[in-house]
This record gives sequence, C-alpha cells and structure tokens, in this order.
Amino acid sequence: MLKKYCATLLLTAVFGVAQVYADGTRAAIASAHPLATAAGFEILDKGGNVFDAAVAVSATLAVVEPSGSGLGGGGYWLLHREQDGFETMIDGREKAPLAAHQAMYLDKAGKVIPRLSLDGALAAAIPGMPAALVHLSEKYGRLPLADSLQPAIRAAESGFAIGERYRKLLKVRSEVIKKHPQTAQIFLTDGNVPKAYSILRQPDLAHTLKQLADSGRDGFYGGEIADKLVDGVNKAGGIWTKQDLAAYQVAEREPVKGNYSGIKITSAAPSSSGGIVLIEALNILSGYDLKQADELTRKHLVVEAMRRAYHDRALYMGDSDFVDMPVKRLLNEDYAAGLRSSLRSDKALPSAMLSGEIQPQPEGINTTHFSIIDEQGNRVAATLSINFPFGAGLVADGTGVLLNDQMDDFASLPGAMNGYGLVGGVANAIAPGKRMLSSMTPTFLDDGNHVAVLGTPGGSRIISMVLLAALDFAKGNEPDSWVQVPRFHHQFMPDVVEYEKGAITANELTGLAAMGHQLKEARYNYGDMQAVQWNKTTHQLTAASDWRGEGRAVVGR
Repeated sequence: MLKKYCATLLLTAVFGVAQVYADGTRAAIASAHPLATAAGFEILDKGGNVFDAAVAVSATLAVVEPSGSGLGGGGYWLLHREQDGFETMIDGREKAPLAAHQAMYLDKAGKVIPRLSLDGALAAAIPGMPAALVHLSEKYGRLPLADSLQPAIRAAESGFAIGERYRKLLKVRSEVIKKHPQTAQIFLTDGNVPKAYSILRQPDLAHTLKQLADSGRDGFYGGEIADKLVDGVNKAGGIWTKQDLAAYQVAEREPVKGNYSGIKITSAAPSSSGGIVLIEALNILSGYDLKQADELTRKHLVVEAMRRAYHDRALYMGDSDFVDMPVKRLLNEDYAAGLRSSLRSDKALPSAMLSGEIQPQPEGINTTHFSIIDEQGNRVAATLSINFPFGAGLVADGTGVLLNDQMDDFASLPGAMNGYGLVGGVANAIAPGKRMLSSMTPTFLDDGNHVAVLGTPGGSRIISMVLLAALDFAKGNEPDSWVQVPRFHHQFMPDVVEYEKGAITANELTGLAAMGHQLKEARYNYGDMQAVQWNKTTHQLTAASDWRGEGRAVVGR
C-alpha cells in the first residue's frame, strides 16, 4: 500500500502544477481530478493558451476519470476570447450510427427492451471527443496538438492511483464490464474491483492517443484505430461502420444567452437542452424577489420554475440539425411571464396537469466538468460524458477506448423515460446521424464586475445544480459557496422533488408537502461542480472544486 501511495506522489510530482503561463499570465483551473488540473497548468507553462489547456485537461480526464468521460464519448466546450469578445460552443456530442432507427430498442410488441440502450455495443453512439480536441487545438490553440496530449499520454502509459470515487463507480458497472473480457482485463483485478491506490495503466489507450497526436483526426476516425473500433463494436453486436467514423464532424454553435437580475448568462445551445432550460427557469424566477422571500417560498418557486422549464425540454428539444425548435420563444421573457401566470406561491401544480402521468424509471450518475479562466478573461467551460459510469462497459479490443452508452439519451419510444428518468418526445427520437439531447450545461455568468465559469456532472440534475449555483452567484457569493450549495431538483417527470440530505429542513419539508409537493431524499450527495471566477476590476482569480468529488481547483500565483 505504501509503495502504491508513493507512486501516486511521484506521478503528482511529475505533473507538478506550474502556477502561471510561460509569459507570466495568471490562470485558474478547476477540474474533477488533480492530474487533469495539473495537466492544464503544464500546457500553460509551455506557452499554451486556455484553449490548449482545455485540450490537455479534456484528454487527461479521459484517462484518469474513465467513469465520466473518454475518447469514446463526447461533450461541449464553451469558449470566450476576451480580446474580441468572441464566443462559441464546440458541439462534440456523439451521433447515432447511420444504421440506427427508431425501433432498434423495441421488442416485437413495440415495448422498450430493458437496458439494451445502456449496456454493450448497441448502446454506443459515434464518439465526438477526439474530433473536438483536434478542432479546439487547431482552430483556437497556440501549441501543436501533440504537445497538448502529452500529459494524457503519460498518464495512460505510466498509470495513476485510483481513488475511492473511481472504485465506487466501477462497482456500479462491474457486472456489465465482466461480460467483456477485454474491458475487465483493463479495469478489474481477477474479476474484482481493484484495491484503493492500485495503479491503473492503459497502454492501448496511450497508443490511441499517440495516433491522434501524430495524425490528428485521421488517427482516430481512420486507419488502424478506426478498423479496430468498427471490428470490436460489430463483434460485440453493434452496428458501426467505417463510414460512421469518417462522416463524424463537430459543429460550432452560437451559445444561448439570457439575463437575470443584471447577470448576463451564456450557456450551452442545442444539441444540449442545458442552456435553454436554465435561462427559461431564471426568466420565470425573474418575476419574484427571491432575496426577500422566506426559504420555504423560495424553494417552492424554484421547484415550480424547474417543473415548467423541464416540461418544455420534454416537449420541444432535440438536435437542432434535425428538428425545428421554438428557441426564441423558450428564451423570451414574455413567454416566461405566461408560464409564471400559472404559478401559485402557496400551491404546487401537479405535472400531470402539464402532461399525462408517466411511470418513472431509475436514475444514474455520469459525466465530468472543468472550468478554466485567465486574468485576461479568456475562458473555457467544458462538460464531457460517456453517459452512465464506464459508459457501455465495452472497450474495443486493442484501442483502450471505453465506449459510451449515449444512445440511451434518445427517446427510444416517445413518452418513455431514459435511464435518468427524463421524458423525451418526437424531437428527440432516434435517427441516423442525429445527436441525442443532453442536459450538460457549461455556463458563463457575468454581472459586470465578476465572471463565473461553472458546470457539473449529474445527468438530468445538471441543469438544476447550475440553476442553484447561478442563484447563489446572484447573491454575491464566491465559488466555494456555489459548489457547496445544498441541492434539490425537479424535472417535470417523475413529479417528485429530490433533495440531498439536509438541503431542505424538517419544517420546509412539512411546508412543501402541504403545498402538494411529493418529496424524496436522494440516496447520495450528487454532482461534482467545478467553478472559477475572475474579478474584472482587480483581476483577482478564485476557484473551487466540489467537496462531493475528488477534484482540484488551483489559482496561479
């Protein structure tokens, strides 16, 4: 055990955190793993900018946090360049294979086959992470991609010591992983979850990263790696083709924007629902003075805003390349006022009055997030995912690439719930080459004096967590407060307020129940928010990493 712990310290020393850019510019990084945070500073110290650092952090998280993200997954990178005010979102969300169809997870009676969209090769969509890293590096970075990928390659080759969070999430998916010997050989020890501080080495993944570093996009979506990916998926019962990989492209999208109490909000655009639902909920709440409201009323109003915004998510949202969505209407303050007119301050509106009752399904946990900002105001908020812990539980042999199970984020049957209990409609139906709807919500907040960069994992609860953090920012609080806010959540269906232990007092529980709310304490504390802040006047940087996770937040000095 001591030897393994020393190895951990050695690896941390190798990744030693440089505190400033090579040119002396200070920066702040918060990520879900200390080695990923250190990787970002290493690249800044080599002369990279925040976008190069984002490549390094993303790739390193793909190695050291395989439960949440990976080269076999995707994500969203929200960017801001301070010099000219340019903002964009890189949409690296996965796409359905070209052979995918609406009935692929249904039995002959037209009912959803349990877990088929969650476990194994048929659950895997075409990855977007590698293409997004190449795009981010080549279009916005200063350094060659090969430089920015070096920390991740080193972590995959030399290995790293696994922590308790990793072990807990691995235990959740160990039975699925055992069904795939090539995956079990990497992540399990004699079929069991490894002991704490065991060293995880991933030489095949290091090789894949090197191919990406040497050949860019073609190093993953073509050649040797593409052959192995398609062969591995199809042998396991999947439907990938080389054409699927060759056809994958990232998209740059204009972020969605709103305003709440003088705060400019910039957040994720479709194919993520995150930004629209966040801004719609804040627009509803803008009609109330939450600072003057008592806590019971405040929580009730926030829940009711969540209910209505998540309802619109289910009704209207999907991949904007495939469906027309009323985005302007959903972001309109007058539309929010109309929704607010049905909101009573003393009574809950049953979700069944918004739409028919639907039986809930179990939820899970997923994803990762990091935030970066420098003292000039350049910044990145990125939320990355392979969906459920350890994705589909399948590694394509010889690649080290753990495949996602993002196909579950489609509506396999309109009106049915996915693994997170989220309802989907026709807008999010499966179609070849389509991106599935997401709840990821990388976000910037700007009150004129302070800029916040934040986001979190957490499946369907991501949006509500960012909402609560935004409301805390509006109070004038700092990052360490945003990441510690006790969490509660409502997503339209199931019609239940879920809350962390201690997030709602006994008196508030009684009061909310009297208003007609159904309440359920969460089985565990959820989320892993990573947040940084820049003071525009003093150029002071602050950062915080969620106490619920094992991340690290560092400010350059």
